[in-house]
Amino acid sequence: MLYRSTCLLCLIIAIINSHCTSSANGNPAYKSPDGYDLNKPFLLKLPVELDEISGLAFYAKDTSVFAVGDEFGWLYKIPLTAGKPIRKWKFSGDGDYEDLVMVDKVFYVLQSDGDITAFTFNEHNQILSQQEEFPSSGNEFEILYYDPHLHKLTMICKDCESDKKKALTAFHFNLLNKHFDDSASIDVTAIANMIGEKKIKFKPSAAAINPITDELYILSSVNKLLVVADRNGNPKQAYPIDEGLFKQPEGITFTPEGHMLISNESAKSGVANILFFKYNKKAKP
Repeated sequence: MLYRSTCLLCLIIAIINSHCTSSANGNPAYKSPDGYDLNKPFLLKLPVELDEISGLAFYAKDTSVFAVGDEFGWLYKIPLTAGKPIRKWKFSGDGDYEDLVMVDKVFYVLQSDGDITAFTFNEHNQILSQQEEFPSSGNEFEILYYDPHLHKLTMICKDCESDKKKALTAFHFNLLNKHFDDSASIDVTAIANMIGEKKIKFKPSAAAINPITDELYILSSVNKLLVVADRNGNPKQAYPIDEGLFKQPEGITFTPEGHMLISNESAKSGVANILFFKYNKKAKP
């Protein structure tokens, strides 16, 4: 526990370009999930090279995050403690990379068509990779997350041919047999009702399971929403988010203590950033 507490303290101190912010109009008007304040993150600015940051994966061993960009096949390691440089490795050629998951020592990178690039480092720090091809075409994905209970990766459709406006399909990739197997569905009508709409065109951009609450957090950059669901994807609550803070959220990850990190692309305004939301189980929305 001493190590984790020290790491958290280092994280907060180390974000030298950060500051506590409030909602865009200066008023903390946005409701938050239990334990968080979506109005007051710590903000870490990123270099121009990461303007199109997409997926995030927290690395507890040295308090850093791994990330991928949208186009060029680089894996980045971004330290969250002071005085350490960003490192990067080339894992593939140019593509449309949307999300990143790290399970044990293996990285899984989602492409927009559903293909997954799996890679790891050998003892000589060389990358060994394998491509897992999604079995159908005509789909668009931006989300990949890991469910430790199922030992599966889950991909949520952003725009899939089989989907109707009332639901989104989620597909699973089984890490034991390396096959895409069963699918599930997310009720979009329920999300619309939670925000007082009859219907919405829900386009999710990032998701991860909160290790403390065991809930699925789903972000939508287009809809400017954070949806909290159970592990099976059944929506429980939807929270509108401040577009002044969340200009283009494309990645989400959690620390083992439940602290939430969300990456934003530059969105042609300023630079990309990572927002850090401390988890406080006593906090009220």
